[in-house]
Amino acid sequence: MSHSERQRADAKVGVLCAIAAYSMWGVAPLYFKQLTIIPAAEILMHRVIWSVLLLVVFIAGLKQWPKVTAALRNRKVMKILFVAGLLLGANWLLFIWAINNNHILDASLGYYINPLINVFLGRLFLGERLRRYQKLAVILALVGVTVLIFSYGHVPWIALVLAASFSVYGLLRKRVAVDSLPGLFIETLMLSPLALGYWVLFGSEYSQLTNNPLSLNLLIFAAGVITTAPLLCFTAAARRIMYSTLGFFQYIGPTLMFILAVYLYNEPLEEARLVTFGFVWLALLVFSADSLVAYRQQKRARTALSS
Repeated sequence: MSHSERQRADAKVGVLCAIAAYSMWGVAPLYFKQLTIIPAAEILMHRVIWSVLLLVVFIAGLKQWPKVTAALRNRKVMKILFVAGLLLGANWLLFIWAINNNHILDASLGYYINPLINVFLGRLFLGERLRRYQKLAVILALVGVTVLIFSYGHVPWIALVLAASFSVYGLLRKRVAVDSLPGLFIETLMLSPLALGYWVLFGSEYSQLTNNPLSLNLLIFAAGVITTAPLLCFTAAARRIMYSTLGFFQYIGPTLMFILAVYLYNEPLEEARLVTFGFVWLALLVFSADSLVAYRQQKRARTALSS
């Protein structure tokens, strides 16, 4: 196989991995809906504990312990990962609570807004300049959220907190040179004392695993897989395709959540909320078109330089 053929094969695998990652994130509500009898904080507890155990296996299998130990020796990196871990845990907790309290549409809206908040934070903290159409996309999203505020008289806080917490988490992770798998392991490892403390002090009747039916315990143990499987696919995709290309797949997740919320769980889609989604979808269309144009311009520039 020639080098170009190998690159094309890698790109195909990368695309499939990206679709798999975002699809798994998108259908995650199907899993969490099976655990509605368990408090959201306890589901988070299990997600942290079983993820740590599963990540130990993956890190050992992929021989990434040197990356873990290098991060553990760096005090600045550990401080950032600790804050990032707290943000990630808060994001997971709110997401689980939203799913199990019939707010999947709010969660979907949050992850639609997420890339637009990323652009805003990049301008605010990283000095990245906003292109004209990126500014238009952010304004359109703000108009959509404003419509919802004036229609219902309250801020769509679930969507905004989910989007903002994940965006700030991404910003923090961008500031540390730690791969996603070792980074996630360290973050969840630092959350595990809190998780174990909750298990001992506040665990419900379902925290006594020996009293649960096997089917429930299997669902609980699957929390680790639900956390790590899409991340592994995402990491595999990021290695094989350009990060800008990967960004075009990120709307699979919230779109699947939207479909599940409306057509499976019958969450009400009032006119004002539909208008909000319409503005956000238009904003993302403008944002994606602008990103595609910028990507093609950069590609042509690189080609001209290499020729």
